[in-house]
Amino acid sequence: MTDFASLELLEPIQRALVDAQYTHPTPIQAASIPPLLAGRDVLGCAQTGTGKTAAFLLPTLHKLASHPTQGKPVIRALILTPTRELAAQIGDSFETYSRHLKLRHRVIFGGVNQRPQVADLRRGVDVLVATPGRLLDLHQQGYISFDDVEFFVLDEADRMLDMGFIHDIRKVLKLLPAKRQNLLFSATMPSSIVKLARGFLTDPIKVEVDQQSSTVDAIVQRVMFVERTNKRKLLRHLLDDETIESVIVFTRTKHGANRVVKDLARADVEAAAIHGNKSQGARTRALAGFKDGSIRVLVATDIASRGIDVDGVSHVVNYDLPNISESYVHRIGRTGRAGRTGIAIAFCDDSETDYLRDIERLTKTKLEVVADHPWHFAGAVPLPNGRRNPLPGKAKKAGGGGGGRRRYRNRGPRRGRGGQGGGGSRP
Repeated sequence: MTDFASLELLEPIQRALVDAQYTHPTPIQAASIPPLLAGRDVLGCAQTGTGKTAAFLLPTLHKLASHPTQGKPVIRALILTPTRELAAQIGDSFETYSRHLKLRHRVIFGGVNQRPQVADLRRGVDVLVATPGRLLDLHQQGYISFDDVEFFVLDEADRMLDMGFIHDIRKVLKLLPAKRQNLLFSATMPSSIVKLARGFLTDPIKVEVDQQSSTVDAIVQRVMFVERTNKRKLLRHLLDDETIESVIVFTRTKHGANRVVKDLARADVEAAAIHGNKSQGARTRALAGFKDGSIRVLVATDIASRGIDVDGVSHVVNYDLPNISESYVHRIGRTGRAGRTGIAIAFCDDSETDYLRDIERLTKTKLEVVADHPWHFAGAVPLPNGRRNPLPGKAKKAGGGGGGRRRYRNRGPRRGRGGQGGGGSRP
């Protein structure tokens, strides 16, 4: 088995890895680090939780430290990432791996006062980790120069595109020097990412670990069919099980996340929400509480599906199934990390049956059905040949009591297609 000592990284980096008790690289690290050290562009594809951060940080630090600059540091490596949480975690990894090197870094993102970020930039940094909006904002204000960038890393590229950052990415690419080394890492490799990669990678080495959009073997995947109005009761029922030590619950919307937290608070369950409407301070406190165990349940939207790097998450609950199947892979990748096992449970109501089919088709995995719970709803169970279960009592409720769901189901095309429906205004 390959170990880090065989990868010819600088001694101070090797010492930092020993300090952190890292001895053997993951497959994505073993496959990516040698070509990166050789100066090649790399297109890397691996599912979340496989060690992509070290795969690009270690060779970048090696090359920067091997050829230090004189005087005040200038930005020589730029790492672009989609979310604040992921940027902060990359910063934490930088501190781990560079502890014996004389390199400076700064993490910048929006939602916080820019003054401390600007102060560090003025003092000089070697490595800049940034989200697109704040990066371009500070550049326009004259605080950031891209003239000396030698290494450009586009991390979680598919998530970048999902979040609508494609135009910002193109703006950044136009500002970078023509001569540089490029790295693109992504958990999935749809055609949009391939097209983007062709636009700025030069003769890249393609590194792919595991099948695209595959899910971690260590994760047990289950589904519970339930009426939408009973999801909160089912979640409380699950949390009565004390073996569920730490759980991330994913909702489709910010308001839905807040409602779940309030409902759990009424049941005396320690929970906190993390989503785009939360201040950076609130998000940081929520993550810190979840990591130290004072908060048992973290309720998140997809903005956090790749921004939570916490070992020991025992369960992931998809309170709302995502209408983009790849998001399911990223969500459940928060458990089963660092060699541990994990359990992913999906709640599926009758409006989400097609989402479940799409997920099973993408992952090539049939989710284990758990029907032994008080709120099992047969009307949400998929039928053979793509048919759907009629709602109980459909004919009797045609004009009345069946209320909202009956009217909704007779309105023609189902909500959720094309990105507006399931991810729109519903919690």
